Amino acid sequence: PITAHDGKVFQMRNIIGSFNPSAGNRIILTAHWDSRPWADQDTKRPNEPFDAANDGAASSAMLLEAARVMAEADVKTGVDIILFDLEDYGKSEIENSYCYGSQYWARNKHIPGYQARFGILLDMAAATNPTFTKEGTSMQYASDVVELVWKTANDAGYGRYFLQDESPGIIDDHFYINKLAGIRCIDIVHFDFNSPSHFWKHWHTHEDTMDKIDKVSLKSVGQVLMEVVFRHG
Repeated sequence: PITAHDGKVFQMRNIIGSFNPSAGNRIILTAHWDSRPWADQDTKRPNEPFDAANDGAASSAMLLEAARVMAEADVKTGVDIILFDLEDYGKSEIENSYCYGSQYWARNKHIPGYQARFGILLDMAAATNPTFTKEGTSMQYASDVVELVWKTANDAGYGRYFLQDESPGIIDDHFYINKLAGIRCIDIVHFDFNSPSHFWKHWHTHEDTMDKIDKVSLKSVGQVLMEVVFRHG
């Protein structure tokens, strides 16, 4: 059980699946599988839950497909897929009120003494024409991993999505993986140059629906992940 910032108690569940659990050379692929209980950025129905197709569901779906691909290809690298719970239950003005699942895991790893070479977090990564910038927290803790992933994306022909621009750091699951678990982790997250929040324009609104999910984006990000695992794992 986890007591949130507002005193509510939740039976939180992180979901973890491992390939080659005995391998010492490990990579983390992660996302959050929960959704925010209210669409606080929506102007018409801010107190109602929303679909969260891109902000949670699509990233989890990509990692499930990655698991299928890795199983069929008999991946040799140790890979841990972690879907965190209660990432999106928080308030920006309250410190550490987001990312309860990753905070818990970082302090209570599923294997005592667990370590990984690096991790990659997906968040809001499946909309049409996504723009992924070199996010500040990722650059602070794991700039070499950012450069590896961005070069892989560019070599695969996806430089139009994986931009060379840098953007301010954010608090997301990767922050706690870096700070508390001591594992270098980056965030592939949609940065919108034109929205006030700088997140995807439908962030935390009722417009975050399945029709906004783009199969080209799913393929692009998924391919980059798999090339990183199979070529650099």
